[in-house]
Amino acid sequence: MFARIFKPAKTAMQSGKAKTQDWVLEFEPASARHPDPLMGWISSADTRAQVRLTFETKDQAINYAEHHGIAFRLIEPEVPAKIIKAYADNFAFNRRQSWTH
Repeated sequence: MFARIFKPAKTAMQSGKAKTQDWVLEFEPASARHPDPLMGWISSADTRAQVRLTFETKDQAINYAEHHGIAFRLIEPEVPAKIIKAYADNFAFNRRQSWTH
């Protein structure tokens, strides 16, 4: 039983940061998934792949894994650089890019 502890990244579909503040503990798949011959659905005998635990802090997730004897890998989040933009920059006299219209 091996788990990952990470902070989820922001989805590409939205500009908001919902569901990115909590730390997540997910188990690595223990066995490969295979298609069902009749229906074609993907199935697995590993039920731990369905478990996804969330914690408010990184320390809570680590303490939970250590208390229950779960081997884990900690993945630190990469914090993107914050780019401050203003709508008025589109009309500045010292604009570096040329107008497209």
